Amino acid sequence: MTYKIYGALGSPYSMKIRAALRYRRLPHEWHIGMAAMAKTAGKVKAPVIPIVEYPDGSFHNDSTPLIHDLEARHPGERSIVPPDPAQAFLAALIEDFADEWLTKAMFGYRWLREIDQIQMSRWLAFDSLGGGGLATSQGAAEAFRARQVGRMALVGCTEANFPLIEASTRATLAALEAHVVNRFCLFGTRPSLAEFGIYGQISQLGVDPTPEAMMRADYPYAFRWLLHVDDMSGVEGEWDAPGTPPAAVVVELLKLCGALYFPFLEANAAALAAGAETFAITALGHPYEQGVFKYQAKCLGELRRLWAGLPGGARDELTPLLGQTGCLEPLERG
Repeated sequence: MTYKIYGALGSPYSMKIRAALRYRRLPHEWHIGMAAMAKTAGKVKAPVIPIVEYPDGSFHNDSTPLIHDLEARHPGERSIVPPDPAQAFLAALIEDFADEWLTKAMFGYRWLREIDQIQMSRWLAFDSLGGGGLATSQGAAEAFRARQVGRMALVGCTEANFPLIEASTRATLAALEAHVVNRFCLFGTRPSLAEFGIYGQISQLGVDPTPEAMMRADYPYAFRWLLHVDDMSGVEGEWDAPGTPPAAVVVELLKLCGALYFPFLEANAAALAAGAETFAITALGHPYEQGVFKYQAKCLGELRRLWAGLPGGARDELTPLLGQTGCLEPLERG
C-alpha cells in the first residue's frame, strides 16, 4: 500500500500533503518533474497539484478533501484532526485561512520583486525539467516567469495590495515566533491540519530570497520551525484536553480571521452574488482589491456548514472566543 504524490518543491500544497503523510506514516513516494506529471494527465477534473495516486490506481487532488479522505481511510492514533469538536473546528478554520489567504504571501513575495522572480523561476524550471542543459532550463524559466507575473492581478497580488498581504504575513509569523519557543504544535504536542496548512504556505517563504531574509532577521524560530514540521514522523505527542484554553497563537490567528479573512470571504461572496467582477475591502489599515473567485465562496459556505454542524456544547464553548475575535457574526450570517 503506497501513495504516490505528484507535486513540486515550489508548491505549498504539495509540501503540505507530503508533510501530512510523513507525520501519519502512510507509505508514499514523491514524484516531481514534467515526466512524472505527464502520468497524471486527464486523471483529475482540475489539474492542480499535488495529485495523489492511491494504491487502487485512482487519482485525487485538492489538499483539504485529500486530508479528510485519508482520515476516513486510515483512522487511528496518528490522525491530524483533533478528536475534540471545538479544537477540530478551530484547526479547520486556521487551515482554511492558510490555504486561501496566506498563499497570497507566497505568490506576492515570489513574483513581485525581480530578485525573487529570477531565482524562483530558474529553480522551478530546474525542478521541472530535471536536466536538458542550462540554456533550455533558463529559457523555460523566462517563459514561466512571464506567465506567473502576468497572473498577479488575477490572484490579488499587486503592489497596491501587498501592504495588507505583508502585514498579515508578519502578524502570522509574529504569533508563531512567540509560540514555537514553547511548543511546536497548536492544539497539544502533536500536529493538526492547521499546522500543515500554515507550513505549506510558509515553507515557500523559507526559500525565496526576500522573505527568507525577512524571516531569518525577524522570525528566526518560526523559520526554523518549518524544518521540524516538514518531517514529524517521529513525533508521538498528545492532544490538549477538551476545554483547554486555546494557545495565544490560536487566538492571534483567529483575530486575523475576524479582522481580515472573513471580511475578504464575505466581500467576495457578496460580489459574486451581485454579478460583480471585482471586490474591495480595507483590513488592518490597508486597502485590498481583486477579482471574484467561486472557490473562495465555497470555502465560506463550508466554514459556515462546519460551524452549524458542531455539537451544542462545542458551539457554546467557542462562542465567546469567536465573538471576541470577530469570527462569530460572519459564521452565523450563513
